[in-house]
Amino acid sequence: MSKRPDGQLERDVLQVLWSADTALSPAEVNQRLGLGHAYTTVATILTRLHAKGLIERAPAGRAFTYRTVVDETDFALRRIDEVLDATSDRQQVLVRFVGRLSHGEAARIRALLDERGA
Repeated sequence: MSKRPDGQLERDVLQVLWSADTALSPAEVNQRLGLGHAYTTVATILTRLHAKGLIERAPAGRAFTYRTVVDETDFALRRIDEVLDATSDRQQVLVRFVGRLSHGEAARIRALLDERGA
């Protein structure tokens, strides 16, 4: 199996949980991932996501079932906050980010700021 980017398996597990109609067991998550991971690998990822407060778990027999407590948008916002908090020059990161926006994205942000009165 090839090396995946850091955090990719966590994001994949979250995608599975976001698309589920009900809480899932580690075995069900693993099956839906379809990547052939060991049960313990998926269980470890679920434990880490639970410790980060991104999912909740409920007892189900001798195991747990899991479901998300944040939606995909909130997850993205948390990641943006983490990136900005990890830099020594927050303003420079924001300047470069804005510089990469398409004209339409920049216009949308401008409109959102205007609505907010910022």
